[in-house]
Amino acid sequence: MADPLTASRDLTTIRTAITHFTRTLTAAGVPDAAGDVRRLLAETLGLSPAALLASPERMLTEDEHERASGNMLRRASREPVSRILGERDFYGRAFAISPAVLDPRPDTETLIATALDIVAREGWQREPLRLLDVGTGSGCLIVTLLCELPNAVGIGTDISTAALEVAHANAVRHGVGGRTQFLQADALEIETGPFHLMLTNPPYIATSEIANLDPEVRVHDPRLALDGGADGLDVYRRLTPRIAAALPDGWFICEVGYDQAGAVADLLTTALRPPQIEIHRDLAGQNRCVAVRTRS
Repeated sequence: MADPLTASRDLTTIRTAITHFTRTLTAAGVPDAAGDVRRLLAETLGLSPAALLASPERMLTEDEHERASGNMLRRASREPVSRILGERDFYGRAFAISPAVLDPRPDTETLIATALDIVAREGWQREPLRLLDVGTGSGCLIVTLLCELPNAVGIGTDISTAALEVAHANAVRHGVGGRTQFLQADALEIETGPFHLMLTNPPYIATSEIANLDPEVRVHDPRLALDGGADGLDVYRRLTPRIAAALPDGWFICEVGYDQAGAVADLLTTALRPPQIEIHRDLAGQNRCVAVRTRS
């Protein structure tokens, strides 16, 4: 069957391209096909979204049409827009991503909001804080916090050297490379504390549930960043016995699955006997992160 994204040479204007590509992506089952088409086409043409919509009769060159068709073909195969473009916006900043790292989700911004709220409550805004990001991936957590907290320094760890390269590049990109160190480590096998804040977005999908994830996640996110074992809690169990040594007087903040907050809170309470534990919701109202105050 002819490829509907490249077979037609009638896609000569922005208007007709948007209409055609949207129909094709919709037929492929892509959620929000129209929005994805506009974003990909704007990037291909080097236009802002507003300029794209303001120029419906602007003609596409043959090269632009070919590149746009290639990007739309990738999206029709359910490759995420962020992976096609090679970056994802997170907390107002653009982060490079690669096949080695998890594609940052808006839900994970809940950890940043929680951390900054805690810093304000503790009166730590001007303190020389030490931060640890376990399983840093793209570095979006540690880099964002260092951008927001100019007196802080941080360490990001990951088991993947390829992920650490991406994280380092993002730190340099956002001007915090001199305040960040990236180390290859599994969970908390390297303890270089004490820290004031420890954050992690660990793999927490139950192994049996991975096959049911959307293809954007199941196919394109590294399984290492998804698979949390039989019940999704393996990494939390491995982390909790070692948190106190790295974080004797501070806050541990972790992302959890929509139905895991209670179980993770119980694990942390049993291991740490914390003076304070909190559960925070994301913008959709789902329990998204657990924060624990540690004190020796």
